[in-house]
Amino acid sequence: MSHAESRPPSCGSIRGRPRSKAVGQAILEAVMKLFEDGVPLADLSVERIARTAGVGKAAIYRRWSDKEDLFVDVIRAAEPAERELPGRSMRGDLVVLLESLRQRTLASRSSAILHNAHTQMRSSPKIWAAYHAGVITPRRDLGLKVLRRGRLNGELRQDVDLELAIDMLVGPLLIRSFIRHDPDLPDGLPEQIVDVVLHGLRPVSSPRN
Repeated sequence: MSHAESRPPSCGSIRGRPRSKAVGQAILEAVMKLFEDGVPLADLSVERIARTAGVGKAAIYRRWSDKEDLFVDVIRAAEPAERELPGRSMRGDLVVLLESLRQRTLASRSSAILHNAHTQMRSSPKIWAAYHAGVITPRRDLGLKVLRRGRLNGELRQDVDLELAIDMLVGPLLIRSFIRHDPDLPDGLPEQIVDVVLHGLRPVSSPRN
């Protein structure tokens, strides 16, 4: 391996970790761009990624043992942090969670990567396990936490199956996102989903005198 091959395209003295972090980010951004352009994982070569990132192939080999490991990190990098929940009501928090999911789907970058991930995960248990652990499980756990708090506060019936309830809430968005070619995700959809689902899950109010 030559020094020229492993050197980032910018000039200047080597400064250690800051440069290393910048190179790693450039590689992740390059893969994201290629996915946005419609390039599937199977067609991504190390040479192509390096050329797009403006780095040497050695920079990629030093950080990832194979394309699957790189792809897993791309998925993680593509997922924005969850929005802070207001915490004032179960309904309000659920709307924020679903709106965050809707915005992810609408964003061209997230959509391209997640659709690519959905395809690749079918044939790669390693990618699926990493995506499930790093993205799906934390998001689902947050939704379950909101439902548990709602049940304790009397906003939800005590007999409600929370696992089923969270499926009912996120299911419509996932179906529209991954099954429909042109997903219909209008403004106000999260509120509509939450209100329809909660209508059947709330405790029955006592008749007013």
